Amino acid sequence: MNSLVLIKQTPDTEANITVSGGKINDAGIKWIISPYDEIALEEAIRWKEKSGGTVTAISLGPDKVVEALRTAYAMGADKAIHVKLDNYEMLDSFGIAGAIADAIKGESFDVVFAGRQSNDSDNGQVPYILGTQLGYPVIGFAKEVTLDAAKAVVKSEAEGGEATYEATFPVIITVNASLNEPRYPSLKGIMASKKKPIDKKDANVGQAKVQIIGFEPPPDRPPGRIIEAEEPEMKAKLLVKAMHEDIKVV
Repeated sequence: MNSLVLIKQTPDTEANITVSGGKINDAGIKWIISPYDEIALEEAIRWKEKSGGTVTAISLGPDKVVEALRTAYAMGADKAIHVKLDNYEMLDSFGIAGAIADAIKGESFDVVFAGRQSNDSDNGQVPYILGTQLGYPVIGFAKEVTLDAAKAVVKSEAEGGEATYEATFPVIITVNASLNEPRYPSLKGIMASKKKPIDKKDANVGQAKVQIIGFEPPPDRPPGRIIEAEEPEMKAKLLVKAMHEDIKVV
């Protein structure tokens, strides 16, 4: 079972993000594998350990994404592809999917794993666009994956319950948080990853369909308001009055 895992390098979920000149200021930011992509990588590695085959991690971006690919090696990936592009933050999902499709031209994979969305842009579009470009079916929001010699069976989270899908290979599967718990790379794996080769390819992005004008931080939250009164009953009345007259939610 040969798997490809789409990896996006994103700011740490606890990073303090600032915006300058319409762009994200990355000074001092710790960069990680997007959490959903890390779950996708873990699932691919688990199936390799069960059934054999290889796991290839691919990431698009500037030179710093090599750090994410080395983390993928440390976790258990067998190969890594860096699709080099310096200004990828301003690239739309069509361009990213097109660059990935071009980079893996001539390669053969049974399953492409990806996170359901990244933790920065939250678009969740690239796997579906890639599936359209490659002619692969796409199953989203996987909470349980079973792979055998003939097909993939995937249980996915759905509104009010779950749905079960079957698909023949090749197939793209996007994963949900409940699928697994990613492993921590071992010290031995981290040391070994530093010596492993990264296959570097220039990005062929074509014509962008969506132009990102820029980024700006959200507005500051308004200050909180304290309801002052001696008795709890009066506080409750004042709170309801404020919610009705000022906030207009009741």
